[in-house]
Amino acid sequence: MLDNRAETPRVHRLVLDVPGWSGHLPGQHVDVRLTGEDGYSAERSYSLASPPEEPALHLLVERLDDGEVSPYLTGEVRRDDEFELRGPIGGWFVWSVSADRTDREAARRPVQLVAGGAGVSPFVAMLDHHRRLDSPTRMQLLYSVRTEEEVLGRDVLGPETTLTLTRQAPAGWRGETGRIDAAMLRRRTIAPAERPRTYVCGPTVFAEAVASTLVGIGHDPSTIRIERFGSSGESS
Repeated sequence: MLDNRAETPRVHRLVLDVPGWSGHLPGQHVDVRLTGEDGYSAERSYSLASPPEEPALHLLVERLDDGEVSPYLTGEVRRDDEFELRGPIGGWFVWSVSADRTDREAARRPVQLVAGGAGVSPFVAMLDHHRRLDSPTRMQLLYSVRTEEEVLGRDVLGPETTLTLTRQAPAGWRGETGRIDAAMLRRRTIAPAERPRTYVCGPTVFAEAVASTLVGIGHDPSTIRIERFGSSGESS
């Protein structure tokens, strides 16, 4: 491992050097396995938060107080420590410039990203990849997070991003506030008439609620892709 640094009070960014890494697509994930001295092992999946153009792999790991893996990864692992990694995994929840260049019909449709909390991880990779290769594909992100200090990927988020804070907004806040609902989706995402390719990632409750609401306001279910993970308490 090259680095382990706090991104927010509860999330750490792990920067990994993986010898022989064959490359990945934005939206893919890896499995991290930890094995104790007694042989007991625990494994968790984490989305890759770095684009293919970045040689090191970045993971955004949220510390779960009752977790088996995240407390170690965020609080104990140090530079030069080693652990098992398997991947890249997944080919459905991905977006890449090369795919759009191959499929011209798909490339004419914009991309809408909707994230809850740490679910922004794969979208950080997509946005970074999109910007580095100067993709002409229109891409937007609606990102729900509890407080401003918990925003992840600040170095990548730009004018294509709309933030909504669900618990506390600072004085002078100009973004959205409150949970994502139908009104916010109509106001802050690409309209169904444009048939956007929509990706939703976050805790299970959040992801399923957003996907259902998108369908309810007129989006074709076949255009929506969902990536869920176990809820870390109240959804963002």
